[in-house]
Amino acid sequence: MHHTSNKMGRIAFLGSGETSYAGGRIFETLAKEIPGLLRVAVLETPAGFELNSAQVAGRVAEYLAARLQNYNPQIDVVPARKLGGAFSPDDPQILAPLMNANLIFMGPGSPTYAVRQLQGSLAWELLRARHRLGAALVFSSAAAISVGASVLPVYEIFKAGEDVHYRPGLDLFSSFNLPLTFVPHWNNTEGGADLDTSRCFLGLERFDEWRVQLPPDQVLIGLDEHTGLVWHMAAGVCTVSGVGSVTVIKRDCEEVYPDGSRFDIQTLGDCCAWPEPREDIPDKVWELLSEHAVSPDDSTPPAEILALVEARRQARSDRDWGKSDQLRDRIAGQGWLVQDTPEGQKLVKA
Repeated sequence: MHHTSNKMGRIAFLGSGETSYAGGRIFETLAKEIPGLLRVAVLETPAGFELNSAQVAGRVAEYLAARLQNYNPQIDVVPARKLGGAFSPDDPQILAPLMNANLIFMGPGSPTYAVRQLQGSLAWELLRARHRLGAALVFSSAAAISVGASVLPVYEIFKAGEDVHYRPGLDLFSSFNLPLTFVPHWNNTEGGADLDTSRCFLGLERFDEWRVQLPPDQVLIGLDEHTGLVWHMAAGVCTVSGVGSVTVIKRDCEEVYPDGSRFDIQTLGDCCAWPEPREDIPDKVWELLSEHAVSPDDSTPPAEILALVEARRQARSDRDWGKSDQLRDRIAGQGWLVQDTPEGQKLVKA
């Protein structure tokens, strides 16, 4: 293990509200830091069991297209719904957008379902590999629960009446020597005066029962709704952004960090060394990624871009400003910016 954290992308965890004002601000913070063309992948897996999972993920994709329009993002929904099915998290064709994504989002659904479908899958290993190479990750709601060391089976307990228990999670941070467990919807009040739905719908009483069962070294991170925690891996700091707070519980010590707080990642545990990029990720994943590699410094525009630029020049000489703007947007969507100069059009890599 070595200090290679400067290569890794940022990670954001949201208690809820990925399409809220607070969520939008966090996405923008991450997008600003990403060089070149912004390539967003929305992973559908946590909601893959729902008949409308395509709409669930599609709504987030539409929101991001509008919220991040200044960055001309390329946005793909990755319908990796169920192992062994037509839309499998092991199918390289379905996962193609993940191969070059530099911002990956996973959100609502069922935490235990997400773990079952992603544990050891190609989709999960690709996500980890892309993060090591600089992609930013955003986990909201159910996805935030699923990536921890221990999972709160919220549907099973709250809806189906199973006894309070925990299950093993995807444990994204085991390579970082951080036993983290996430609880979104920390301050939920949907139950009103009659029903305590805080602590992700468990209520305080059952939550305390649940906590006692966890391994003693677990660090719990409670995420208020419409509130996020952003990890700046290179700087080794976490910042809180949103309308509420983030609560960190270690053994019997509880710290509450309101909006605007910053604290050292070391606060969460002793993670003085980060994994090497290739460490504990299968070789086949790196082979796939190198086959799909996008050359980041390719400054020669491809023929199809030059054709669009020529079409735009023609539209401008015909004074067809609407068509000219459309073509400019299409060119921008492919990662090139057209600048109108006295000498004519100039192409710049975005």
